[in-house]
Amino acid sequence: MSMLRVTAEKLTILEHPNADALELAQVGLYRAVVARGVYRTGDYAVYIPEQSVLPEELIAELGLTGKLAGSGANRVKAVRLRGELSQGIVCRPAALAAADLAAAAEQGEDFADLLGVVKWQPPVPTSISGEVVGAPDLLPWVDIENLKRYPGIFEPGEPVVLTEKLHGSCCLVTYTAGTGEVQVSSKGIGAQGLALVEDERNLYWRAVRAYDIPAVAARLAERLGAERVGVFGEVFGEGVQDLGYGASARTDRPGYAAFDVSAVVDGQLVWLSAAELLDGELPLAPELWRGPFDPETVLRHAQGRETFSGRELHLREGVVVRPVTERWSPVLGGRAIAKVVSDAYLTRKGGTEYE
Repeated sequence: MSMLRVTAEKLTILEHPNADALELAQVGLYRAVVARGVYRTGDYAVYIPEQSVLPEELIAELGLTGKLAGSGANRVKAVRLRGELSQGIVCRPAALAAADLAAAAEQGEDFADLLGVVKWQPPVPTSISGEVVGAPDLLPWVDIENLKRYPGIFEPGEPVVLTEKLHGSCCLVTYTAGTGEVQVSSKGIGAQGLALVEDERNLYWRAVRAYDIPAVAARLAERLGAERVGVFGEVFGEGVQDLGYGASARTDRPGYAAFDVSAVVDGQLVWLSAAELLDGELPLAPELWRGPFDPETVLRHAQGRETFSGRELHLREGVVVRPVTERWSPVLGGRAIAKVVSDAYLTRKGGTEYE
C-alpha cells in the first residue's frame, strides 16, 4: 500500500457522460464524481484518497453516512457512479473553511491528522502471520505510489517497462553473504524491522523453501559481490487472496513470482532488475510491455485479463511501471516506480486485501 496523504489539489472539471446532476473532478489522473456546479476548473479542494478511514463526524458532514465501504461503513473505496469510476473524495471540509487551499497545494500540506483520517490496515490471516524477531539487517520493500496520483514521476517518452501486478502477498527474503543468514518477512511486518521465525505452517516460509530462494540469493550475492541481497516476490494462490492464478496456497508449493531485487554492494543499496538477474532461476512477474512512457498506454495495459497462468483465468490487478534505467524520482523523493490498478479490480465484488 502507498502512503496516506490528504492534500489540497487544483481541479479540472469534466462532464459526466451519463448524469446531468454530476460531474467529474480530476486530480492528477484520478477522477472523482462530484455534484454539478460545486466546483469549476482551477478551483482548489481537498482530496481524500482510496483506502482512507474517515471519522464519523467527517462522514456525516460530507453526507456519506452508510455509503462508504467496510464493516464500519467508513472506508473510501473506488465505486462506479452512473457508469463512471470514482476514486477518492473531493471535498471542502468545514475544518478547513479558513485555509488557503491554493497555498496548501503549493506547499504539499497534509491534512490527514487535522481531519482525523487514517490509513486502512488490511487484516492478516493466520497463515501469513507468526512469531517474529527483530531484523535490523532486513532489506525492506517500498510503498509504491499510484501513477494516477503522481503522473509526473516519469518523463514523456522515457523508456519504461510494465510488469503485471499480481494479487497475493509480498514476500521479502534477505540473504547475508558473510553468515548465510536468511530472513523472511512480509511487507507490513518487514516495515517494522521484523522477520518471521521459520515455521512450516507459514505461507512465506513454505514458498521460500519450495522455490529454494536462499540458494538463488546466495548465487546472486556471489555474482554481484554483494554483502546482502533482497529478493522480493508475490506469494499467491487459492487461500491467499480472491485471485488465485490457478495456484493453491494450501499445498507445499504455493504460487510465487519474483518482481524485484535489491543488493548492498560496497555499503550502498542498489535496486536491480529481477527479469535480468532471475530469469531461469525463479518464476517472474510477467512483462507486458516496454517502450516510451505515455500515460494512456500505461492505463490501457492496466486493464484486461491476467497473463501469469497463460489461461486468462480472471481479471488483471494492474501494472507496475519502472524506468528501464533505475533512477531516483524528485517527485516521490525516492525510487522512481509506480503502479496503476485496473478498474475491474477496484470495483470487483468479494475482493480480499490481506497484507
